Amino acid sequence: MREELDRAETGIARIAARQHGVIGVEQLRAVGVGKNGVTRRIRAHRLHRLHRGVYAVGHAAPSEAQRFMAAVLACGEGAVLSHGSAAVHWGFLKPLEGPVHVTSPSRSGKAPKRGVVLHRSPSLKKRGMTNVRERIPITSPTRTIEDLSSVLPAYLVRRAKRQAEFMRHKLDLPSDRTRSDLERDFLAFLRRHGFPKPEVNARVGRYAVDFLWRPQKLAVETDFFDYHRGSVAFEEDHQRELFLRRQGYTVRRYTGTQLDDYPAEIVVELGEVLERDTIPRW
Repeated sequence: MREELDRAETGIARIAARQHGVIGVEQLRAVGVGKNGVTRRIRAHRLHRLHRGVYAVGHAAPSEAQRFMAAVLACGEGAVLSHGSAAVHWGFLKPLEGPVHVTSPSRSGKAPKRGVVLHRSPSLKKRGMTNVRERIPITSPTRTIEDLSSVLPAYLVRRAKRQAEFMRHKLDLPSDRTRSDLERDFLAFLRRHGFPKPEVNARVGRYAVDFLWRPQKLAVETDFFDYHRGSVAFEEDHQRELFLRRQGYTVRRYTGTQLDDYPAEIVVELGEVLERDTIPRW
């Protein structure tokens, strides 16, 4: 009996050491600790409940990393730290107040926990969407930056982008899709859905525009997050957009992720400005 207890405690210690002092109920079962064993350890203050089925081992004062790890474990298999919480863990932002943000690739399963905002995104299963930093599953740097605009004000998004740019070489982060790849994919998308052929890299005043339909006064910019571009290029993008709007153009911006995951929405938006043909004019 004593030997079994020692093995269980050793197993708990090993798992918790890899997970910032946190362990899940399934992991406890795997080392031989059942429901009664969990209850005894809670009463003895050896386990401290952080979320349903997730416990801190040894003390009840979780660090930031422990809080992040606990939130990820609480949201089930495949869940990763995301949005503002991921930006903090990557070092792109200083610690933020509020709940921990986690994204799951599943549309069903465990419900959101108190102190956790759970996002659901099947695209998380795609290659390059996730990573691991300091033993915590997390969205990739690129995906993290793309997600920020849905939860944080613009000035914090800009701050995160600048810091990500600065940290790129330190973290040894690769860039994702190149601009030429994304432009080629977008042209194929337009042709496939019957839209008229645009001018590509066309000039409007002193600015180059990715895709332009002059008669319809529509400009489309395709965005990809590349740490090489820098904050100067980021600001120039916004100056170009302001200029185009002043010239009467409707401006649309699409990312590679949107092109992959939400093509129907892009078709609807473009269709509000452009007439689609049954036979594309290409």
